[in-house]
Amino acid sequence: MILAFGGPGDRSGPLRDYYLGGTQVAFDAIETIRRRFSVELGPHGIRFVTLASGGVPQTLPDDFDEARRIDRMIEDQTLLGRAATLEDIGNAAVFAASDRARSMTAAILNVSCGALID
Repeated sequence: MILAFGGPGDRSGPLRDYYLGGTQVAFDAIETIRRRFSVELGPHGIRFVTLASGGVPQTLPDDFDEARRIDRMIEDQTLLGRAATLEDIGNAAVFAASDRARSMTAAILNVSCGALID
């Protein structure tokens, strides 16, 4: 099992300025790797899943001047009115790595509270 954290990002929402540039290039690279490795490693029983959160406010440093504004932007773009927490991400990761998700590969597990609509 290979588990990546990233996803396609939101290129049009209020956080687009934060996702464009190096961050978006990195997300796109992760997705390319996920697709390619899934094809190559799947026949060997190795699964590859990406967790996409749309942003986790808990990961922003408290002393970062823009943290509260970014927190609000992340939450405002969700359909549930709240952002995923580190615990939410951890629970999704445990599920993805478990035998209960044994049929999942070459996939994005969307834990964005509706911020990323796929």
